[in-house]
Amino acid sequence: MTEPMMEGAPLIAPSSTDHPLYESVVEACKTVYDPEIPVNIYDLGLIYTIDISDTNAVRVIMTLTAPGCPVAGEMPGWVADAVEPLPGVKQVDVEMTFQPQWGMDMMSDEARLELGFM
Repeated sequence: MTEPMMEGAPLIAPSSTDHPLYESVVEACKTVYDPEIPVNIYDLGLIYTIDISDTNAVRVIMTLTAPGCPVAGEMPGWVADAVEPLPGVKQVDVEMTFQPQWGMDMMSDEARLELGFM
């Protein structure tokens, strides 16, 4: 059972954008593609949070375009496999969530352009 959200709390937890490993973790996530969509999962907006601890443990919270996605069971492993080999990363934990539900508004401009929505 998930805990109720506190009023005013963000739906998506903030990422550790100021951590030295952040950009390389983002680039690693950009190497993972949804097999049905020719855009990487980061630009699709499927990566909600990249949280990196002081000990370089990486926690990725992600979603899918739809809960019934055929690769739902495999995609977190693909993300972990992409991030784990990065120099400095001590461990990787990938969590799946459907709160908030993914929407096309979460895609980057690059993804929208690639898919013909711009």
